[in-house]
Amino acid sequence: MQMTIRFMYEFKGMKTVFTSDPVDRQLVLRLTDDLLKTGRAKEIEIIDELGHEWTLKEFKKLNEQLDEEPEKITVLFDGSFDVESSSAGVGTAIYYSKGGRRYRLRENAELSGLESNNEAEYAALYFAMQKLEELGVKSQPVTISGDSLTVLNQLEGDWPCYEESHARFLARIEEKMMSMRIKPLYKPIDRRHNKEADQLARQALFGTSISSNAEIGI
Repeated sequence: MQMTIRFMYEFKGMKTVFTSDPVDRQLVLRLTDDLLKTGRAKEIEIIDELGHEWTLKEFKKLNEQLDEEPEKITVLFDGSFDVESSSAGVGTAIYYSKGGRRYRLRENAELSGLESNNEAEYAALYFAMQKLEELGVKSQPVTISGDSLTVLNQLEGDWPCYEESHARFLARIEEKMMSMRIKPLYKPIDRRHNKEADQLARQALFGTSISSNAEIGI
């Protein structure tokens, strides 16, 4: 997560407030320690991407807690639908950091009761939200990428939603995001850059179950 440092700087009787550019959370304490060495930096506050504010003392405790929680999260999702069997496959690949290490979760599932490929796309994103919840993601910005412009633009509020079944999924997705207090950052990608989630969805559709969560290279 990116953090902003705000502090009061005192120099020859003058006081001025400075705010830093966003920096990685892991750099905050090193930077604030360096500021304090000047003897002129006072009232240091740390602000995260969601607008939450902490004193330096509060942030030091928070920083230890955040080391044990997922962050720097990117979600890839896709859905696949077979008209003849009326079955669907959903897949998600979730990349995240935890404790200074990088991980990838890959998971899929076969679903019934859906009516179209578009509905499978909504179901895939809801499935991804469930996986984020299981990982313990909370109060984090999350980049959400997929090749369904319909789903992403409707969640962004740019496109209207007329289908009742789609609206139900949108409501469930948004409710899940609110309960986890995440800030979604929607990033549409084309199908060739969404092959990982697409393959997972197709594997589920043809009966191959995938469930893995492994450390990967930085």
